[in-house]
Amino acid sequence: MSTGTISSDLTKRGSLQMTKERLSFHNLNATRMIATAIGVFFGLFSGVNHGFFEVLQGNKPTDGLFIYAIGEAQRFWPLASEGAFTLIPNFLITGIASMIVGVAIMIWSIWFLPTRHGRAVFLGLFILSFLVGGGIGQVAFFIPAWAFATRMGKPLTWWRNVLPRSTWPFLSRLWVVTLVLAAIVMLIGLEMAIFGLFPGLTDPVRIENTAMLFVFSAAILCVVSFIAGFGHELQRMEQNNREETSHG
Repeated sequence: MSTGTISSDLTKRGSLQMTKERLSFHNLNATRMIATAIGVFFGLFSGVNHGFFEVLQGNKPTDGLFIYAIGEAQRFWPLASEGAFTLIPNFLITGIASMIVGVAIMIWSIWFLPTRHGRAVFLGLFILSFLVGGGIGQVAFFIPAWAFATRMGKPLTWWRNVLPRSTWPFLSRLWVVTLVLAAIVMLIGLEMAIFGLFPGLTDPVRIENTAMLFVFSAAILCVVSFIAGFGHELQRMEQNNREETSHG
């Protein structure tokens, strides 16, 4: 076999692999992927995380509906707290409940979100998490995630009129980038909230304010990711319609 033939064969294989990768990405349901990512992230870093610190406070009363998941004995810096709301008047029990619900959210988000009542249960689990000490900040994420997830599998007629067709290819590539950025930014905010560490900052109030800014930025990035994901979905639907027409 000549060198030219080998080179041509390798080029064809590389081209085929790239085509398969493009098709695989094209077939992704962006809305489901984003909602699932948010569900898993906050099931772990809100429900399980808050519950872990609540369990560390031990078998003692909460003394009210509003609590701090991180007790004074567990704080890594003066303003570490992780505020939460709970109907369970015991730190140990509410912590266990929060972790159980957090794991349930993760499982549901991965395997059951697209089912008939998947989005309703998704919202219900997050509300339950909020009521058993899973954290307050997650509300800014799970409500938009649920609202956008209800559009899963829908024709997106309103968004088709709002998002120009020329933007769909760009948005189709943007949703992954903004989702990854949202996760990174949120992790930085959580790290600051728990450990109080950030380069160049030592003042606790400035650290707390910066952490809140990161969390707020992450919430905005999640919304942008969903909107970009709709652009991906619109392009996917149009491509699928063209393929069906050509095969018909």
